[in-house]
Amino acid sequence: MADDINVLIVDDSALMRNLIGRMIESTPGLVVADKAMNGKFALQKIPRVNPDVIVLDLEMPEMSGIEFLKERRKQGIKIPVVILSSIAARGAEITMEALSLGASDFIQKPSGSISDDIHTVKDSLTSMLLGYGGQYRRKQGKKATPVDYTGKPSAKAGGSSLAGSAQSQSFIKSADGFAMPHGMVKSRQPLRKPGKTDIIAIGISTGGPDALRLVFSNLDADLKTPIVVVQHMPPGFTLEFARSLDRVCPLEVKEAEEGDAIRPGRALIAQGNKHLEVEKQPQGAIVRLTDAPLVSGHRPSADVLFASVAKWYGNHALGVIMTGMGRDGAEQIGEIYKEGGLTLGQDEASAVVYGMPRVAFELGHIQEQVPLQNMARRICDLAKTPR
Repeated sequence: MADDINVLIVDDSALMRNLIGRMIESTPGLVVADKAMNGKFALQKIPRVNPDVIVLDLEMPEMSGIEFLKERRKQGIKIPVVILSSIAARGAEITMEALSLGASDFIQKPSGSISDDIHTVKDSLTSMLLGYGGQYRRKQGKKATPVDYTGKPSAKAGGSSLAGSAQSQSFIKSADGFAMPHGMVKSRQPLRKPGKTDIIAIGISTGGPDALRLVFSNLDADLKTPIVVVQHMPPGFTLEFARSLDRVCPLEVKEAEEGDAIRPGRALIAQGNKHLEVEKQPQGAIVRLTDAPLVSGHRPSADVLFASVAKWYGNHALGVIMTGMGRDGAEQIGEIYKEGGLTLGQDEASAVVYGMPRVAFELGHIQEQVPLQNMARRICDLAKTPR
């Protein structure tokens, strides 16, 4: 179909190219534009097949994925790239280097370079391809297959809805100047007015690496409010991810460890496969990491983070929910709102997958929807406003 997203597969294994191609061809809205065995052949094919998104292995002969990304940047190619690679000895470090060179996101192959069980990542991969490829097509003025809040193809433009289309919601202004979804305000009045913002909690998933890089690089250097983040990411990657954010952010960014102090000028990133909660103690607020069961299908879970922030900070919290498929965080960010805290959601136009923020919005838990490019500014302004 004319709206289908064209995918270029780049992998040195013929088996992998074949298996990935089958997953793509079996997903409505996606088609294989072509396949290439390394970065050199991919660069030759791009002008001819004009893909909307690229699936890229990192370890390939003649021109590796990293070398391809460097050449892509040099040539000014804007087509989004999703890394699909195995974890080598330096897997996390190389993957973060790929993201710093312009790759949009990554998925690990489940069992090494030749993964005949690659089908286990089909949902994650195809959701990313639909999200990134669709976003790229729209920027080019083309139509794209819409996806629902789970990241899957939707029969309706704008995706499926829980309570009507977010695009069609009318707004009214609340007392503090926020744009509130009309019809939800009366039934969801906060228990108290917002107080001074003492913590910023962010929940984010698919599309997050790119989005957080943009937000963190644009935060004010004098922002004193501590930040805690749940980004859905496998174990072994969050340490390097935090380090990569620390290089572009004027604040200190680190992977959260058990007992870490929540303090001004510091952002803490949840560890992969560990829930992150906050806790206030007489000597100050700290981080708690747990191995508790998955919540909303995830560990770490944004719902777990938001619930603990609401419990300990109440109306002194700012909750932010951003791009990602599914509904993690959508329910418990409502607890922050109920307690009188402030809540922001990324808007549909700038989200790779408008899932988590959409569900939160349609539940009436979001006070304002913000484009990605304005998110850092809005966070800083709200955090610095005296109340």
